[in-house]
Amino acid sequence: MQKRAALVLFVLASSVNVAAGQEQQPPAGWTPGPVTANLGTLATISVPEGYMFLDRSATRAFLEQNQNIPDGDELGTLLRVRPNDDYWFAVFSYSDTGHIDNSDRSSLDPDGLMETMREGNRLGNEQRKQRGWSELTLIGWHQPPYYDEATDNLTWATQLSSDGAPVINHSVRLLGRTGLMSAQLVADVNGIDDATAEFNDALRGYSFNGGQRYAEFRQGDKMAGYGLAALIAGGAAASAVKTGVFKKIWKFLVLGVAALIGALKKLFGRGGSTSEPARAAGQGDAS
Repeated sequence: MQKRAALVLFVLASSVNVAAGQEQQPPAGWTPGPVTANLGTLATISVPEGYMFLDRSATRAFLEQNQNIPDGDELGTLLRVRPNDDYWFAVFSYSDTGHIDNSDRSSLDPDGLMETMREGNRLGNEQRKQRGWSELTLIGWHQPPYYDEATDNLTWATQLSSDGAPVINHSVRLLGRTGLMSAQLVADVNGIDDATAEFNDALRGYSFNGGQRYAEFRQGDKMAGYGLAALIAGGAAASAVKTGVFKKIWKFLVLGVAALIGALKKLFGRGGSTSEPARAAGQGDAS
């Protein structure tokens, strides 16, 4: 409740500043595009104009404000606000899993994987209850998983429901030399097609740093010990391969309070575009 109250206060402060003719400055850790943002020391992403990049600390606060559970692996968030009061965000997080075997790319079992994901959803709801948050229901696939051999990216999408409102999680796993970058897109179902198209365009600006790409694997590198199916079923399944127990609950993300949209739009200026002074202040690398 305190975090939601703080968010409402931020919205009110934004409204007062705009009414007084003052420009609202982004919160700490929020950088408007265009900018090249660092995702830890492993990768970068080009953030276009009309987008915001949230660094690691800002990402954690943003997730909690939206009633999502951070797991400590998050490196940043790409956030898009549109002129029609719609927005989506994508959270990037990295796991030092070791090199992941992709030999099961043509034998993935969507039905079996969904069963495992539902168990992760059940365990996740136990944590949500402890925090006093609404339960999140995993409905099923919005897009079954597929592997792109040209980019070594694994993609799928799930449909969920929170307080009766449908939400789509579009998931991309970017395989690296000795680890995994996860990009989790969250959008309202009514705007998922446009959001997915914009997100895919933005991912063209993503790249692992030299020496960290999947194709740069060398004999002797750390191995994950599991394949693509475990990534889809979740961190829980990946841990189960190693230990036989669910150590890490796969997280599904949801869109938060509607009041956030008004605050976000103030940061972009009129028409959903970043204002010139804010853009100049955000030039350079963001971490």
